[in-house]
Order: sequence, then C-alpha cells, then structure tokens
Amino acid sequence: MPSLKETYPLYLNNKAQQPNTDLEVTDKFTGKVAFRTALATPEIIDQAIAGAVQATEPMAKLASYQRQAVLQHCVDRFKERFDELAYALCVEAGKPIKDSEGEVTRLIDTFRIAAEESVRMYGEVMPLDISERAKGYQAIWKRVPVGPCSFISPFNFPLNLAAHKVAPAIAVGCPFVMKPASMTPLGAIIMGEVLAETDLPEGAFSILPAHRDGADMFTEDERLKLLSFTGSPAVGWALKAKSGKKKVVLELGGNAAVVVDRDADLDDALERIIFGAFYQSGQSCIGVQRIIIHEDVYDRFRDMMVEKTKSLVAGDPKDRDTFIGPMISEKEASRLKGWIDDAIDGGASLLTGGGCKGNMLEATLLENVHKDAKALNEEAFGPLAILQKFSDFDDALAEVNRSTFGLQAGLFTRDLFKMFDAWDRLEVGGVVINDVPSYRVDNMPYGGVKDSGLGREGIKFAMEDMTEIRNLVVRRN
Repeated sequence: MPSLKETYPLYLNNKAQQPNTDLEVTDKFTGKVAFRTALATPEIIDQAIAGAVQATEPMAKLASYQRQAVLQHCVDRFKERFDELAYALCVEAGKPIKDSEGEVTRLIDTFRIAAEESVRMYGEVMPLDISERAKGYQAIWKRVPVGPCSFISPFNFPLNLAAHKVAPAIAVGCPFVMKPASMTPLGAIIMGEVLAETDLPEGAFSILPAHRDGADMFTEDERLKLLSFTGSPAVGWALKAKSGKKKVVLELGGNAAVVVDRDADLDDALERIIFGAFYQSGQSCIGVQRIIIHEDVYDRFRDMMVEKTKSLVAGDPKDRDTFIGPMISEKEASRLKGWIDDAIDGGASLLTGGGCKGNMLEATLLENVHKDAKALNEEAFGPLAILQKFSDFDDALAEVNRSTFGLQAGLFTRDLFKMFDAWDRLEVGGVVINDVPSYRVDNMPYGGVKDSGLGREGIKFAMEDMTEIRNLVVRRN
C-alpha cells in the first residue's frame, strides 16, 4: 500500500504553507498518530478570506473552457493518485479499503460532472409584453457567481462531500475557503495540492484545517457570500443563526427509513439493506436506521437480517475482507453503545451485536424499541438498525414521516401505485424505490427537509445555489 508523509501543509491563497504541524491525525484503527498537518490560525483564515475577495473578479472572468480545463485536470490527477487517495482515506477515516476506493471513484465522477456542467451556465430570453404597458420590452437573464464562498465539510465522506462543494464552485467561478474536518483533513489537502497545479487566479482557493472553536470566521465573516455546511443538525442550525446575510446551504443528518412491503424481493432487499445499514460502520447521514417491514414477511426477513448481520467481517479497514471498520472515535462509539443499552433497558430486544471495544462497535439489530428511545428518534450515525412491523401501508408512511428528519427514504415494492403514493406523501428530499435511502448518484438533486437541511447538492443544483440571477431589460421601441 502507499505510504503517507509525516507532515502536510495547509493551502493559503493557492499556495502550500507550513506555519506549524499542530494538528495530529490518527489512524482510526490503531489509534496512533498517522501524520500531522498545519493548523490554520485566525490570522491565516483572515488572509484567506481577503484573498478570496481579491480573486472574486478574476474568477468571475474565467471563460467556461478555462474552468472546465481546471476541473478536467483534477479528474486526470485524481485518477493518477487513486491508490494514494484511497489509502489516505482508509487511514484517516477508518473506512474499509474497498469503500475508500469507492469514494475515490465518486470523487472523480463528481469533478467529471462539474467539468461537463461548467460549460452549461444557461440563461433565458423572456418576453415582457404581457400587457400593453410592456409592449416593446424584452428581458434576458443569466447566472453570475455569488462571490467568495465558505465550505465546511464532514469526516465521514471527506473526499466526495468536499468535492460537492469545491467542484461546483470552480464550475461557476466562485473563490472559496474550505475547512475540512479536523479528524480527516488529508483528502481535502491533496485536493488543494492538485488545484495548486492549475492556473487559477491567486486567492481562488484556500484549504485550512482548523479546530471548530477557532473557525467562527468561516461562518460569521461578512465578506463571505455563501456558507455551505455538511454535518450534524445541531451544529448546522447554530451556524445558520450566526451566518448573517449570506446564503446558507445545509446538508445535515437523518435517521433514514426503508419500508419492505410484502411483495418485495426479500433476497434483493436483504443485500441492499445490509449495505445501507452497515456500510462504513453506519456513519452516513442516509444510512438505514429504521427498517419497517410488513407483518406478513416480518419474521422471515428478521431472521434473514440477523443471519446476514452476524456474518459481516469486522476488523482492520486495510484488510480487503473487512466490512465493519472502526467508528471515527471511541467517544462516538461509546455514545451509540449508550443509546443501545438505554433502548434495551426500555424493553427493546437485542437481535445481534451490541458489543463495543474502543471505537469498534458491533453491527447491531434491535426490535421492539420504545417510540421515545433516542436510538429510534435521533441520528445513530453508527452500525445500528431497528426493525419495526406494519400491517397497513398508510401506517408505514406515517411512521417514516414521524421523524423530525427528512433526507431520503427507501421503499421495496412492486406496486406502482404505492410507489407514487410514497413519492407524494413522504416528507423527504428523495424517495428511492427498490433500493435503500443510502443510494446516491452525484448528479442528482440531493438534500433534505425538516431538520435535515436546506438546499440541494448534486453539481447542477449546487451551481444554482452558488450563483445569482442577473436580469437585463431592453426597451426596443
């Protein structure tokens, strides 16, 4: 496997800087320090924002083909550095190597989509002569970049979720400052290293690892015109409250549900739900947390789930046979272990799992969980899934909607009418039929409602958020 360097820089106004090596990043499986990176001070963050302001006009003036060339360079270099990126992700996030490789593939896809969309910044010609007073008037509108952007990305998909901010910003011509998660900064730093190879105007980007308590400027500085944050609901809504006049895009958490109707292909549903619930140890905002099963197939499907879950291999994420790796920290594993124990104390049945050693939490299935339990109502963000039974389809949809979250939901059914009924009635940003809510393709509109956030990602839709409409009215007579 590739090796990692002992230290990595931050990127300030397009250039690598090594003011210190204050941020220790651990191998999440061994717990040992894997490497160190530079940590941004308030003075460095201020310089980065000032640089982004200076780069606003040069970035906006870049021709479409120039923006496309930058993005295509990234695609090419990420392909060349595929193994390095995957190994770095495996180490810093504890993500099994197969899943890490999958995320690098998505990183490449995301930049490739952005390269394609960068030359499609369309506007529209509008007739205005809707009444006599507007006779002879015509409008033309176009999209223009909003200006300097602030990006805060999470630890669980440190490559691809950073890419969903960086790539559309370059595609529309917005300079940006990015704060990657301090537990997993290396993917974004490598992204900065690749961007530094291009001819972007000075100040076009800064990649600045920083602790949360020292990063208020990413949210509050009025020179920034948009904040895009991916992370926990509590933090996201608090940042929105502090963000002032800037536009805000929030991609927050969930406790996603999947409904298994009695006509579903159970063998197929099993494979997909196991993946959705326990992929990268359940640390996904659209990970399957609630499995709502029709009573006619409940017992059979429960037994299938238990048997399959018990067979999952847990261990070192660098081992290609590993499916369940470590959670991001012992603190997070302990939190979820507490929720599991509380649910059991409240009457839930433990079907399998429940054990915890350090940051290794076993893949866990529960049933008969009390309606008020944290394990059912809050975002688990770990390897836990809860089985529930339904008899009436309306009741199943109501149970999905009972959540305060609304990111995505899944439905396994062969009934066309139920599919459209779910699409109409489920209070979520996306409904996935005959697959899990964990399914995402990087060009689709992705985001949530209720406590799950504001706005949509997916390159085209993020580009809309990072632009504003500028109208031109022409009087022709």
